[in-house]
Amino acid sequence: MNTFLSRYATICAWLLCAMMMLNPCTCSSKIQCNEKDKEGLLNFKQGVEDPSGKLSSWSTEQDCCNWKGVKCDNITSRVTELSLPCSTTLPTYSDKVDKSHCLTGSIHISLLQFQSLHSLDLHNNDFLAIQFDSQNCHNLSVEYCVNSSALEYLDLSSNYALAIDNLQWLSRISSLKRLQLSGIDLRKETYWLQSVTTMLPSLSELYLRSCQLNNLSPSLQYANFTALQILDLRGNKFDSELPKWLFNLSGIFNIDLSSSVLRGQLPKALLNLRHLESLGLEKNHFNGPIPDWLGQFEHLQYLDLVKNNFSGSIPVSLGNLSSLVFLGVGRNQLTGIVSERNFAKLSKLKYLSIYSLPPLIFDFDSHWIPPFQLQQLIFGFAGSELPVWLYTQRSIDTLKIVHSSFEAPGDFWNFVSRITFLDLERNSIDGNLSKVLLNSTYINLSSNDLKGSLPQLSSNVAVLDIASNSLSGSISPLLCDRKRLLNGESNLVYLDLSDNRLSGGLTNCWHNWKSLVHINLGSNNLTGKIPRSMGLLSDLTTLHLHENNLYGEIPPSLQNCHSLLIFNVRENNFSGNIPKWIPQSAMALQLRSNQFSGNIPPQICQMTSLIILDFADNRISGHIPNCLDDITALISNNASRSKLAFYVNVSNIYYSFVDSLELVTKGQGSYYRANLHFMTLIDLSNNDLSGTIPPQMFSLVGLHSLNLSDNKLIGSIPNEIGNMYNLESLDFSTNKLWGEIPHGMSNLSFLSYLNLSSNNFTGKIPSGTQLQGFSALSYIGNPDLCGSPLTKNCSSDTKYKETKPMDEHQSQSEFLSWFYIGIESGFVTGFLGVCGPIFLIRKCRHAYFNFLYDMRDQLYVMVAVKMNSFR
Repeated sequence: MNTFLSRYATICAWLLCAMMMLNPCTCSSKIQCNEKDKEGLLNFKQGVEDPSGKLSSWSTEQDCCNWKGVKCDNITSRVTELSLPCSTTLPTYSDKVDKSHCLTGSIHISLLQFQSLHSLDLHNNDFLAIQFDSQNCHNLSVEYCVNSSALEYLDLSSNYALAIDNLQWLSRISSLKRLQLSGIDLRKETYWLQSVTTMLPSLSELYLRSCQLNNLSPSLQYANFTALQILDLRGNKFDSELPKWLFNLSGIFNIDLSSSVLRGQLPKALLNLRHLESLGLEKNHFNGPIPDWLGQFEHLQYLDLVKNNFSGSIPVSLGNLSSLVFLGVGRNQLTGIVSERNFAKLSKLKYLSIYSLPPLIFDFDSHWIPPFQLQQLIFGFAGSELPVWLYTQRSIDTLKIVHSSFEAPGDFWNFVSRITFLDLERNSIDGNLSKVLLNSTYINLSSNDLKGSLPQLSSNVAVLDIASNSLSGSISPLLCDRKRLLNGESNLVYLDLSDNRLSGGLTNCWHNWKSLVHINLGSNNLTGKIPRSMGLLSDLTTLHLHENNLYGEIPPSLQNCHSLLIFNVRENNFSGNIPKWIPQSAMALQLRSNQFSGNIPPQICQMTSLIILDFADNRISGHIPNCLDDITALISNNASRSKLAFYVNVSNIYYSFVDSLELVTKGQGSYYRANLHFMTLIDLSNNDLSGTIPPQMFSLVGLHSLNLSDNKLIGSIPNEIGNMYNLESLDFSTNKLWGEIPHGMSNLSFLSYLNLSSNNFTGKIPSGTQLQGFSALSYIGNPDLCGSPLTKNCSSDTKYKETKPMDEHQSQSEFLSWFYIGIESGFVTGFLGVCGPIFLIRKCRHAYFNFLYDMRDQLYVMVAVKMNSFR
C-alpha cells in the first residue's frame, strides 16, 4: 500500500508540473532518494572494504541516486540498479590478476530487500562472504530478512574467494531471470539443482561456470526449468553421463558443459531439444562415434566436440547443418577420410577445428571451392601436400596446423603473410626461412624442420617463436639490419630463438627492439659478452641465455631492466661477482654452472617474490646469508598459486605463455613448465661455501627443494628443520656437518629424496619414521652413524660423542680406504683412469649425468656391502 501511495503521489506531482507547464526534470530533482534504500546501501557499505575509494561518493550529504554505481527510477527515485564491478587487466607477468583495488569484505544480504531493485552487479570483486542479518537470518526463517520480488539480474561472478554453502536465500528472489555465480565455490551445496529449480521458476539464464560443483543428478527425470534458455555449467567436476532432466528442457537454445568430466556416448534423446543453437561439450570424456543424427539440428550454429574420445569417421550428415557457424571436432580419435561431402551446405561456417592423431586423410577434389569463407581454421592431415582449397580462404585471421608433415613453398609463406595469428608448432614442416618475410602479429613455428638463416620481420610482428628448429648463422642480420625490418620500427615483445644452431655474438643492436618483454636465446652456439645495449630493454621481464658459450661479467647496464623477473644464464662461462642490482621483484635467478665467485650478496634477501635461487656449480665462497627468511615467497605455502603465465597484449588481444626452467632436484635434471609455479628451490651446491647453515633457513616452510651439497659447511642440523614440512628434496651431502640427525626431520612427510652422505653425522638414525624408507646410500660416508637402513647396529648403552669434522683429505682418505676393500685394484685403477677425467667435465649433457648417477649408485652398493662385511 505504501508503495502504491508513493507512486500515486509521484505521478500527481508530475501531472502538476505538466499542468503548470514546468520542466519535469526540475520537478523530479526535488524528489529525494528513498530513505529505506539509502539505509540499505549504507549497511552494505559498512561491511565492505574499499581500498580504491570507489564508494567515496556514498555520503549522507548527497542524494543516493547520485552515488557511484547507483541508478534510480526517474519517477519514484527508488533504487533500480546497483552496478559496482571491478575492472582488472592482466599484467605482463604475474601469478594472478591484481585485485588489491577491488571491493572486499562481506556482501550484505539486505541489498535484496529493495523493492524496486532490478539489477545487482558485483562481479569480479574480491568479496569473502555473504552476510545475513542477525535474528535468525542465517537460518532464513524470518521473512523480512530478504523480501524482494523485483530482482531480475544478479551477478556475483568472479569473486573467487567467495564460498557459498547453500542457495536457500534464492527463495526470496523468485522473480530472478538471470543468475550469474561463475567462479564462486559452491562445492558444499550438494542440492544446487533442486534449490535453483524450485526457487526460481522464471529463470531464463543460469551461469555456474567453474563453481566446483560435483553433483549433476544424472538420474533425475525432470527439472523445473520451464523458462530456461541458457545453461552454462562449464568447468565443474560432475564425473557422470549427461543427466536425464537435460533432455526435457524443450525451450533451451544454449548449453555449455565443457570441461566438466562428463562421459559416455551422446544419447539420441538430445534431439528433444529442437531449438538448440549452441552445444558446447569440449574437453570431456565422451566416447563412441559422433552420431549422424546431429545433422538434424536445423537451428544449430555452434557445435564443439573438441578434445574428447570420439572415434570412427566424421559423419557426412554434419555437412547438412546449414546454420552452422562453428564446428569443432578436433583432438579426438577419429579416423577415415574427409572430403567436400562433409561441408556440402556449410555456407555460414566461420570457425573450423578438425584434426586427430593419427592424422585424418584429406581427399578433396583439387578444383573444389568451399561454400564458406573461414575466419579461424585449425586442422591436421595425412600426406605431404596442403589441401588446395586452403588458398581460396581470403578471410582467415587465425590458422593453426597440427600433427602434419608437408613442404612449405614460397606460395605458402606468401599466403600466411596476411594471417594475424599463425601457429604451426610441432609439425614436420620442411622449409627454408632465409628469404621469407613474416608479417603475422603472432607467429609460432617452433619444433619443426625449418632450416636456413633467420627470416625477415615486418613491424607487425609482436610474437615470434622459432625455437627447436635447425636455423643457423648469426642473429645480427635480424637485429642489426634495419633495412630488413620493414617500416624501420619494431613492435616485437616476445622473441624465442632457443634450441637452434645459431652462432656468433649477441650483437649490440638491441636499441632497435625496445618493446621486447621476453627473450630466449638459450641452447645455441652463441659466444661473446652480454652487450650493454641490452640495458635499453626497460620492459624486459624474462631473459634466457642458458647453454651457450657466453663469458665475461654481467654488465651493470642490465640494472636498467627494472622489470626483470626471470634471469637464466645457466651453463655458460660467466665470471665475476653475483650482481647486487637484480630487481627486488625477481622470481627466478638461475646462474648455475658458470664461474661466478665472491660472496652471495645480502641484496638477494630483498627479493621477496623469489621462488628459484640456483647458484650451483660455481666458485662462490663465504657464508650463506642469514637473512633468507626475508624472502616472503619462501616462508609460506604457495601451492595454490596460479601458473607463471606470461601475457602479451597486442591490440587489446591477450596472448598467454607459460615459462619454463630446467631445475636439478631429487638428484636429476627435469623441465618444469606448467608445474613451475609449484616449485620453490634453493640450490647452492658445488661451491666453496663455509660456516654453519643459518638457522633462518629453517623457517622457509614453503621450500620444496634444498641442495647445499659439495661445500665446506660445518655445524649440526637443528631440530627446527622439521618445520620445513613442504620439503620434497634435501641434499646436504659432502660437507663437514656433524652431530645427530634430528628427530624433527621425521616430520618431513613429503620428503622423497634425501642425501646426507659424506659428512660426520653420529648416533642413531631416528627410528619409527620414514627416514628408514631411504636406502643406505642416503647415509653412507658417516662412519659413526648407525641404525636402519644401515647395517651397523647401535649398542643400547653406547653414547656417541659429537665428532669434530675431519679435514677434507682425511675424509677422502677414509672413504677411499673403504672403497678399495674387496675390489680388485686393477679394476679400480682402470676405472678411475678412464672415468676420472670425465668426472671433471662440468658441462655434460643431462642424459650422461643420469648414466653417472646410475653408476654411482651401483658402486655405492658394492662399497656398502664390502664395508659392512668387515664390521
